[in-house]
Amino acid sequence: MELKARKAFFEKEGYLIVENLLSTEEVDRCQAEIHKLHQFAGGQESDTEKERAEIARRHVQREPFAKDETQGNNLPVLRKAENTRQYSEVFRDLAQHPKLIEVIQELTASDDLLLFRSTLMFKPAFHGSSHGLHQDSAYWPMDPPNLVTVSIALNDATPENGCFKVIPKSHLWGLQSWGNIAREQDAKLTDRTEVEAQQMDVPLSAGSALFFHSLMVHGSGPNTTPNPRNTALYAYFSPQIRFVSKDGKPAAKTFPVVAGLSGKKELTLVAQS
Repeated sequence: MELKARKAFFEKEGYLIVENLLSTEEVDRCQAEIHKLHQFAGGQESDTEKERAEIARRHVQREPFAKDETQGNNLPVLRKAENTRQYSEVFRDLAQHPKLIEVIQELTASDDLLLFRSTLMFKPAFHGSSHGLHQDSAYWPMDPPNLVTVSIALNDATPENGCFKVIPKSHLWGLQSWGNIAREQDAKLTDRTEVEAQQMDVPLSAGSALFFHSLMVHGSGPNTTPNPRNTALYAYFSPQIRFVSKDGKPAAKTFPVVAGLSGKKELTLVAQS
């Protein structure tokens, strides 16, 4: 799909699929790092890795509905790892991958890009829980709500192991209420029956990516297979989007610069009153 057609599709449907964004070697490197982060979470790091492991442990979340505390290899059952750029060079570099940045610049129509979120989402074998349908911008203090998220499949993502589900064109609905995101394996992804039938599976091969608008309604089902399903998630925005302080939180926040802005490393945004 040509550049102009990709952007037009994204603006109309709210999402875009890009096949083979990463090479097999790059996916393997990511998977090796994910294994390492699970070791860190389980306190299995070497003496030379203590500092990095301690930082990583502050940002991982255990799978809330796991039946067992550990996997068969004695590693913890994790749901996600936030702020990965703080402790993982592999995932810090991935956030600025040239092929990835090129697509984000197309979709945002901006050469200048800031990174809002750097996350790994895990769906452990046999249990990875469901993620209820929701809109990211309902939780993000940014205005206008025009961020772009990418979900990069680091294993083959299928309906059986909990691939993403989206509702096309739902980015045009405006902000709405969706209830709890974390849901048990057999739970429905939404309590709203009028939208349940509109969700669409987005299977991806390892290394391929789903780009979606921060107002796009999305979620994912459980992992019922013997293999984990891992994805790297990054959210980007242009400096034209404003930071908004809510609920007494800090009135300023510093974001990493991933492209443009005359080579700056970071930019502090002061909340609009």
